[in-house]
Amino acid sequence: GPQRSILTGIGSVSLRRPRVDEREAVQQNPNHKRFSSSILPAFLRRTPSIDGAVATLYLKGISSNDFESALHAIYGEDAGSMSASTVARLKNAWDDEYEDWGQRRLSSTRYAYIWADGVHFNVRNGEGDRSCILVIVGAKFNGEKELLAISEGYRESEQSWKDLLLELKDRRGLELDPKLAIGDGALGFWKALPQVFPDTVAQRCWVHKTANVLDKLPKRLQPRAKTLIHDIYMAETEKEANRAFDHFIASYEDKYPKAAHTLSKDREQLMAFYSFPAAHWKHIRSTNVIESVFATVRLRTYKTKGMGTATATRTMAFKLIREAEQRWKRITKWQQLELVEAGRAFKDGLLVEESAA
Repeated sequence: GPQRSILTGIGSVSLRRPRVDEREAVQQNPNHKRFSSSILPAFLRRTPSIDGAVATLYLKGISSNDFESALHAIYGEDAGSMSASTVARLKNAWDDEYEDWGQRRLSSTRYAYIWADGVHFNVRNGEGDRSCILVIVGAKFNGEKELLAISEGYRESEQSWKDLLLELKDRRGLELDPKLAIGDGALGFWKALPQVFPDTVAQRCWVHKTANVLDKLPKRLQPRAKTLIHDIYMAETEKEANRAFDHFIASYEDKYPKAAHTLSKDREQLMAFYSFPAAHWKHIRSTNVIESVFATVRLRTYKTKGMGTATATRTMAFKLIREAEQRWKRITKWQQLELVEAGRAFKDGLLVEESAA
């Protein structure tokens, strides 16, 4: 074929795409499948790494009209043109990617842990409510973390969460109840969870809980209170954690009953992690696997004074979390998940040995 320039990570490269004379083959067999190069597809002008760079720059806050100058600064004058309409086409492709991804079966039918969170943005829908993105991340029994679901929700309602969980179970192949679900204090999720996965143990997120408790205290007391809460969930044993828990309640319940009640009302769910391997505690005490990703989405919202529609927000969140998914680390000592899967008991993070017969 004719020579053309392809923008790559090392700059512009001139290539000629191979062509094959298949006229005779087509005449002999009308159903003959024509040759198409998978290395250099037709009409390719940028390598996937460049599109990935465009996605990253967009998510980090570069506006559509600034891409041409940004790419020229990175790749030089050979970067070619990158108009706002080109970026818009890429965003449309991301929408198609999201729709395709949402129809796929999950890579596994069983997950050890799931993290769930509803993330709010300053984007309004038609009824004036803020946009809420519902996200579920799972950890397979080989320790790998995976994005399971991301969807627009209505105020983190019970029905929105139930619909999302049922979709995972009935349409996308999540056959068995996860062993543990980690989430914040959103009542909608915790009401929906037992309706779909009744055998899943609940673990409240300590990061969200800490923020909620500190919000009920004067600023001058917050540093000390934060230290006391930290002493609870960092305790080596559940007995020590309960002792620190009682100390916090006794310290604040008289003068600040709302703060004490905010912590004490979810006591059992906050302590659930002690019944799982200690090596996994840093993963299952909070929903940081989700929150860390959405901090970047909020950064873009701040830089660009909004994202437009709720659908655009969801698409940006999907692309960002899919990029982050490639960097997620396995659960520490994931081999112990075999014991969790087998239903073996753990106390204070240690395996409870079976008594001699």
